[in-house]
Amino acid sequence: MSSRAYRLRPAPRARARGRSKSRIHWDKLGRVVLVIVIFAILVSYINPVVNFVGAWTESRSERASLAELKTENERLRRQVESLQGPEAAERSARRIGMVAEGELPYVVRGLPRD
Repeated sequence: MSSRAYRLRPAPRARARGRSKSRIHWDKLGRVVLVIVIFAILVSYINPVVNFVGAWTESRSERASLAELKTENERLRRQVESLQGPEAAERSARRIGMVAEGELPYVVRGLPRD
């Protein structure tokens, strides 16, 4: 082998006569189409992301509402427990002015009303 290395190069293409050079730059066209396709893919992801953020925000507000409802439920349970039994009936009766058997009713007049 000689010190000079030979490279294999493709032979230049022979042009058909009467045919002019193509005015379409396929490499540039391919890049533009690729950018458009990537842009279309990114646009298609916008709606699901917006829906996800909306659902996440709504779930936070629903959790806060759930905490309020649990608190109210506990208050109502305590109220139900306090309204059961003979003491509750007695309290309700006294509130409307009834007295127990053997008690003397008294009426106090002239008290200031709040």
